[in-house]
Amino acid sequence: MAEKVTRPSIGGLIWQQFRYQNRIFWRTPIAAFFTIVFPLMLLGLFTAIFGNDEIEGLGITTAQYFTPGLAVFAAVSATYTNLAIGTAIARDNGILKRIRGTPIPPWAYIAGRVASAVYLAFIAMVLMMTAGVVFYGVQIIARTLPAALLTFVVGVSCFAALGLLVAALSPNGDAAPAITNATLLPIAFISDIFFPIQDPPRWMEIAGDFFPLKAFAESFRDAFDPTLTGAQFHWPEIGYMLLWGVVAALLAVRFFRWEPSAGRSSRRRRGRDEAGLESV
Repeated sequence: MAEKVTRPSIGGLIWQQFRYQNRIFWRTPIAAFFTIVFPLMLLGLFTAIFGNDEIEGLGITTAQYFTPGLAVFAAVSATYTNLAIGTAIARDNGILKRIRGTPIPPWAYIAGRVASAVYLAFIAMVLMMTAGVVFYGVQIIARTLPAALLTFVVGVSCFAALGLLVAALSPNGDAAPAITNATLLPIAFISDIFFPIQDPPRWMEIAGDFFPLKAFAESFRDAFDPTLTGAQFHWPEIGYMLLWGVVAALLAVRFFRWEPSAGRSSRRRRGRDEAGLESV
């Protein structure tokens, strides 16, 4: 009598991809550095340059301002940047095409990638906030933690969808890093991630308000502002991030390509063994 073959559950398949993507991330030192270490270095650098005194007009210390903002920057790097670059390179290497030829549902593979990115964003955020509390006296406010958590979940989901959209629209893996850096860094500057801009030009204020990064940073930062009262659920900003995320997800599905562009055959051949690992 033939033995009954037990197929992995969908949850098990997603878990496998989640674990594999985590291993790939930690085995890529440059990705781990810019996602985890670099934002922590910026926090130390900013507090060393500006001190940790109260910021005039805001009523909070330098670290109390920068720590939540840099936590958002680290989380966006883990989702938007890493998903865009990693997915585009996987397509060039032929991994995405290979996945479609295996029993793994393609959406389960993408779900594993997204889950790994969100998990890494959570780690980056926790490490940043912990460093702020331990070394710079950043205050954690218990009554606003539910708002901070909801804002974080919606924000990283939004930027995960945007990362997949960039991967879908990138002509190849070589272009993805340029696209992500050319979009994230300028927007971070006009979204008050790195510096509080007093009386910005009108065009800068409009541009900052348009993109969802400012809504993410301000909503998350206000949850750690001891001068504010209330639960700090910023529903308009949360809804705005949700809108961006839904539109980005729909466009990513519409334009997503599983096969590499013409001329990427060398990478495609090199990716066959990696695809075999991901499908185990």
